[in-house]
Amino acid sequence: MCEEVTEMTPFPLRPESQALVVVDMQNDFLRVGAPQEVAEGRDIIPPISRLIAVFRDQQRPVIYTRFLAGPGRTLMTLWSPECGDAERSCWPGHRRRYADRPHELEGSEVVDEIMPRPDELIVDKYGYGAFHNTILRDALRAQNCDQVVVCGVITQICVEDTVRQGFHHGLEMVVVHDAVASFDQELHAATLRNLAMKFAAVVGTKEVVEQRFSATTDR
Repeated sequence: MCEEVTEMTPFPLRPESQALVVVDMQNDFLRVGAPQEVAEGRDIIPPISRLIAVFRDQQRPVIYTRFLAGPGRTLMTLWSPECGDAERSCWPGHRRRYADRPHELEGSEVVDEIMPRPDELIVDKYGYGAFHNTILRDALRAQNCDQVVVCGVITQICVEDTVRQGFHHGLEMVVVHDAVASFDQELHAATLRNLAMKFAAVVGTKEVVEQRFSATTDR
């Protein structure tokens, strides 16, 4: 994760209008020895857990996304060959062993440290951004959410594409810089700078949490 981030808040945080979107925190990205392992993703599990707990406590939506692939080859496979027949990364139903877990797990599932509740929405996608050809925009509208707090992996790929798509849907997008991660720190830092410049508020977990508690106290 980037050590120095310039926090940008071009609009006020409005906890009563927020949903939390947890991007692609899946076994095939985070577990040790995963085919598309992002080791840094394990470091953001604690701040994401904190965000999830606060949103749940205040009865605001927590929405998870999952990147899926297979069985057929797609254009995506050219850039992510791990999603092909050989490794079957993020194929629904495909199970594998990981070095940090004693039993086989389904690679496409969300890691057990932040497992979704039965009543929480999981948005499946076969591309990078969480809005393209999914129900996410409708789900946010149905729950009166026009400000979206985003965390997860990978900063410059699925996180960035989700944030840009949300921006073009007219949503106020908020990126939690210490709750997103990448395998490339230069791209991670550059992405956060660019998002802060033109597309989103970029803030820390502490600010999101404190703003939510402040809003509760002011009621």
